Amino acid sequence: MAAHRMGDLVSELFAARPGDLPYLVHAHGSVSRAALDADSAEEAAVFRAYDIGEGSTVLLQIPPSCTQVEVLLALWRVGAQVLLVDHRLTGAEVDQLRRLCRPQFLVRGGVAGKSVLGFQERYELVTARLPGGRAADSAHRLVQFSSGSTGVPKVIGRTPESVAAEIARFAAIPGMPVQGERVLLLSSTAHSFGLIAGLLYALAHGVTVVFAPRVSARDMLATAAENDVAAIFGTPFHYELLTTAASVPPLPKLRVAVSGGELMVPAVAEAFRERFGVGIGESYGTTETGVIAMDTAPAHRPSVGPPAPGIEVRIADGELEVHLPDGSPYLHGSGGDRYVDSWLRTRDRAEITADGTVSLLGRGDSLVVVGGLKVDLLEVEAVLREHPGVTEAVVVHTGTIEAYVSVSAAGPSKVDLLRWCRERLAAFKHPKLLHVLPALPRTSNGKLVRHAGALRAAEPAAAR
Repeated sequence: MAAHRMGDLVSELFAARPGDLPYLVHAHGSVSRAALDADSAEEAAVFRAYDIGEGSTVLLQIPPSCTQVEVLLALWRVGAQVLLVDHRLTGAEVDQLRRLCRPQFLVRGGVAGKSVLGFQERYELVTARLPGGRAADSAHRLVQFSSGSTGVPKVIGRTPESVAAEIARFAAIPGMPVQGERVLLLSSTAHSFGLIAGLLYALAHGVTVVFAPRVSARDMLATAAENDVAAIFGTPFHYELLTTAASVPPLPKLRVAVSGGELMVPAVAEAFRERFGVGIGESYGTTETGVIAMDTAPAHRPSVGPPAPGIEVRIADGELEVHLPDGSPYLHGSGGDRYVDSWLRTRDRAEITADGTVSLLGRGDSLVVVGGLKVDLLEVEAVLREHPGVTEAVVVHTGTIEAYVSVSAAGPSKVDLLRWCRERLAAFKHPKLLHVLPALPRTSNGKLVRHAGALRAAEPAAAR
């Protein structure tokens, strides 16, 4: 796949396998490759009528659905640069992205900021032209977002060549699903692993993508059994949920399970293996690079496997860096010092073991993973500090997001601050615990303390 236009890549993906193969399967039926090809081509004609074409910039926010897949492929067919936004982001978060990127169009389905429990078949679309929008000034056609250490989102672009290379990279990894097999896709289709390892890889290789109607152990397992899945792609959250099932139906074809988004908890992996007879492999990557290392079997745990084919990595100052020779993936000057001299700093502490596998040791900055989704703790701090009654804020991650704040004399209550966060942050970014202190502790040189134990010790006993 050497396409230089996203529309060419989409056409190649559809042409790669027979059109009568089922592609998307959900609770209400299935969609063949040929049917989706025709539907997305028809939708593309509608977008052209809106004057959306080569280089148009479109912010797309639709919950997981046939509509989301159809519209994404349609926009790529006409050559648009798609700013793919998670449906769970609030209106305030989306407005921030709009101000930063100034897209020309907004295509939306469902309700922004609302968590949808599972895959739906259809959403009604709203397409609007946005004032002051700017056309794309680069070849990037997939744009995704990740929070930076200042709380300002990083804008990450992928070219058609980059996307095609990652699809090919997944194809070279042993154990990936093959034509005729079915994969239960639990990972978000708005994020890299679910989108590329799930949707686009499946389209390239004749794999059927199966969606559960709800994110519950019963529904996920019933869907897996009804569809005889050979693979499951999810996050540790999904696998932990699956291990809580009262009973496990026969899954005779299940041969591979892969976790992406965050490192698998060993106890969860062992519980899954005992109940399902299949080990959980790891997929590690970033939005900027796509997959970095992946092992469809847990042979290398606690490492995450060897670098994926074509990926060059190194360790610099104890952190993993990835070679990206084709230029910075960051748009709108949002990358800071993350990309230097063709190397991307992942900010993950890591080692490369003697056998060449990548072993992760933890985050080197404020980015944490909650339920498979990345959260920058400094972004949460910035939102809390915006409250007029908050004087200082520190947010830590101790298995859950905890916020410590000091407030003015007539400052807000915990309830007020939690409401403030709900209005400005997606649900997965909300502090689950919030502590109000007279003053936040500082180190001897005046820096705010960020150690959870020291913060708890500074909390008045009556408030604990």
